Amino acid sequence: MELSQVRLLVTDFPGCYRFYRDVLGLKPQFDAEDGPYAKFTPDGGTAGIALQDRAQLARVLGELDAEPHGHRSLVALRVDDIDRCCEEFAARGAVFVHGPVPMTDRMRVAHLKDPEGNLVELQEWLVLRG
Repeated sequence: MELSQVRLLVTDFPGCYRFYRDVLGLKPQFDAEDGPYAKFTPDGGTAGIALQDRAQLARVLGELDAEPHGHRSLVALRVDDIDRCCEEFAARGAVFVHGPVPMTDRMRVAHLKDPEGNLVELQEWLVLRG
């Protein structure tokens, strides 16, 4: 398992995008100022900081509150075989709230919560970004 990113769930996507790009000087992997998703990878790193529109993720999971008092972040972990990981984690007591399902044509995801209700996303990358 490899840390893929820490993702911030935001309501002001353009403002947050400009903050990480223009104020902190992080380079986005692709131009996406209007969202709903962007990833910034620090120089020399593989894991990064990602932004995701809170309302968009609410639609994906069907249970997140899109208002500012809802979930604020999630930890994304990259795994080689998401089905095997989900089976192993479920056997150890994990309760999944979503997936595993395709997120895009590039990855499959599953979501679970830790005991405090923090979101954890498992990602199986089907096609690596070139």
